[in-house]
Amino acid sequence: MIIGSVTNKMGITKEWKLITISEMISESGVFSDGDWVETKDQDPNGAVRLIQLADIGDGEFKNKSKRFLTFEKAKQLNCTFLRKGDLLVARLPDPLGRACIFQLEGNSKFVTVVDICIIRPENKFISIPYLKYVINSPQSRNKISELQSGSTRKRISRKNLSTIKLPLPPLPEQHRIVAKIEELFSELDNGIDNLQRAKEQLKVYRQSVLKWAFEGRLTNDLSNETLLPDSWSWVDIDHFFSSGIKGMNTGPFGTMLKKHEHKDSGVPVLGIENIGEGNFKMPNKIFVSKEKAKELRSFMVNTDDIIISRSGTVGEICRVPDSMRNSIISTNLIKINLDNCIIDSRFFVYLFQGGNIRQQVFNLCKGSSRAFLNQRILRSLKFPFCSIKEQYQVIQEIEIRFSVADNLDKTIDETLLRTEALRQSILRSAFEGRLV
Repeated sequence: MIIGSVTNKMGITKEWKLITISEMISESGVFSDGDWVETKDQDPNGAVRLIQLADIGDGEFKNKSKRFLTFEKAKQLNCTFLRKGDLLVARLPDPLGRACIFQLEGNSKFVTVVDICIIRPENKFISIPYLKYVINSPQSRNKISELQSGSTRKRISRKNLSTIKLPLPPLPEQHRIVAKIEELFSELDNGIDNLQRAKEQLKVYRQSVLKWAFEGRLTNDLSNETLLPDSWSWVDIDHFFSSGIKGMNTGPFGTMLKKHEHKDSGVPVLGIENIGEGNFKMPNKIFVSKEKAKELRSFMVNTDDIIISRSGTVGEICRVPDSMRNSIISTNLIKINLDNCIIDSRFFVYLFQGGNIRQQVFNLCKGSSRAFLNQRILRSLKFPFCSIKEQYQVIQEIEIRFSVADNLDKTIDETLLRTEALRQSILRSAFEGRLV
């Protein structure tokens, strides 16, 4: 079916057609699903690699999977062996219908799973890169979405995929479209790389701000950055606790809070997943009953208490927001109750992130197979400390600089989102005949 034509300067008409994938496949070509390879069929010592959905990126081959089977088993299952240059289409999200070109060398070395469709036209009038881009275009994605099936996990069958008509110009025009798309995508990728580098530079800047802050350089005129101001001192963590009140508490042992006691609602149980780069992260996923929370009331937190991760990325820290007051900490956390007349909780969080504290934590925790923070290590740390009045000044100076960095970060993120929209716009224009 001819859908349009364009006449060039020489008067030659270049016709665009609508054609299905099935119609593109020559007699020697392949248009099939991958193979049904079960866990029992796999062998980690096999020589044939099983390409999986994780390998299929949106336009790029990811090369991530590590599953294998023997050549004999692949032959027994009558598997279709992949070739470099095959087009692979994911029949499951995300996104549904994403396509990439298989990049690995080797005959009879690769097969793929049943939820990936193999397209090998063996047709000299079809450009595989063109076919990849047209399948990944917004127009094709919309058609794939209309033909998807499944209640819990959406998928598109190869039969439905084969009914979608794709715009196909003559081969020279396909090459020109691909060249233009890749030129524009290359420029876009360069811009994205620059934006990502800018985000990394902002992270470095934030760390520099914290370093300067706890050398006293934001609130004092210091020429020697290795020395603290005269008004500052080095103290232990116990200096920050109220007298007569337990300042530190480690989360309950596993025997005190078992997995079968977790609930879908009730009193929140905070974990390392709730801490991220100095900020409390929602939502909470684990809860216990009110009765269980009463048993664990010594592990309950108040507003502005500090929680610190003991495992995973040790030393992650944040303040507890008012909305999570009376939550319970898990075994992977340490909570700290500060005397607010001595130290502001915001100051403590910034201090822990900068002020050489995290480096002290890493140095003391390394050397074991699994890094683990405990109260003994926290009590061995040395904290740079100043008056409460100067703490407020330090907080203000940090937050002014962080506000500027956060605004830049937000602008970069918004721009990155627009680049993806621009990528889709390029593909849309390409297959409406408006790109070249």
